[in-house]
Amino acid sequence: MPTLMVRLAKLDDAEFTSRDLSSLQWITHTAAPCPPWAKQRLIDLLGPCIVEFYGSSEGTGPVICTSQDWMERPGTVGLPNPGLQVSVVDENGNDLPPGEIGTLYFRRADGAPRYHGDDEKTRSAQLPDGRFTVGDIGYLDADGYMYLVDRRVDLILNGGVNVYPAEIEGVLSQHPAVRDVAVFGIPDPEFGQQVKAAVELEPGAALTGPELIAWARERLAGFKCPRSVDFHDALPREAHGKLKKRLLRDAYWPA
Repeated sequence: MPTLMVRLAKLDDAEFTSRDLSSLQWITHTAAPCPPWAKQRLIDLLGPCIVEFYGSSEGTGPVICTSQDWMERPGTVGLPNPGLQVSVVDENGNDLPPGEIGTLYFRRADGAPRYHGDDEKTRSAQLPDGRFTVGDIGYLDADGYMYLVDRRVDLILNGGVNVYPAEIEGVLSQHPAVRDVAVFGIPDPEFGQQVKAAVELEPGAALTGPELIAWARERLAGFKCPRSVDFHDALPREAHGKLKKRLLRDAYWPA
């Protein structure tokens, strides 16, 4: 999980140099995008042993990214395997050219998956030609390498502008007092949605919302900065570490 990658990246150099890591061959990560600063630091410290896997239980993978791939194409999650066709589609169902962000759609050689007992969910996830999506947003480069931007369900619409929480989380996670962070949209009477951050602090750390917002403004465009910050003893995560962002977001939206 990227959460563990961030925690490793925040360790002092001595935590690595004082240990015998000669048997280390691979570190693999999946489930969510890893903040670029954390991935780069671990590659610098440990060498090109980091491998990223993209996929889903519906069968949208594997897409594999080696350290060399990532250093040559920062941000990529890799090149899809030969049995997987990936395309980027806009809200009207049109295919987008390389470099443009849209919803990622997939076509497998063995056909499209179906959601058991849920025909409506199956239909809503497919295009008429059978390509299917799991709700991820991203783009392809000119050579077919895939880049993951965020989840469609997590997208924040702020005054008509798309704001991607993963980018903001990657920046906020660099703060030395932040142990874990989630960013999501909450209702705003003027702009439709505003950016909210939920933060778990490092043990013994002290940080206020205004301090974190001021820190973010030095590193992000103003419209991407959190308008408010909630502090939690721990953020809700699945047993395997995936963030339950819905539990944080739903508290602010009418049922």
